[in-house]
Amino acid sequence: MALSGLPHADAATPDVALFSYGTLRLPAVQLDTFGRLLAGEPDVLPGFTTDYLEIEDARVTGVSGRDVHPIVRRTGNQLDKVVGVLLWITEAELEAADEYEVEQYNRVSVTLRSGRDAWVYVAR
Repeated sequence: MALSGLPHADAATPDVALFSYGTLRLPAVQLDTFGRLLAGEPDVLPGFTTDYLEIEDARVTGVSGRDVHPIVRRTGNQLDKVVGVLLWITEAELEAADEYEVEQYNRVSVTLRSGRDAWVYVAR
């Protein structure tokens, strides 16, 4: 599954699709994690529902300002959905997002309602 959306992109081109439904949408988290604010396009993740997770990592709660974060779980039911935004980031920024997310999250590839393929962090 190809997750790059732009042809002939170099390492600094934001060509990696990341679906966010939670704290990666917060300006403070984006500035700390990516060093910049990201523009997002509304999209929907079908076949998942939102749950909540208590975060114990002080660094993550310090950046987000929250000790409870949303987390999505696959249901397989196409009537279930999670509303969020599609963010375009670089490969290096994807690695930074991996560092930000705590161990209860797992990055997987999904197809959004728009038909675009994207990475998303889901419950392990």
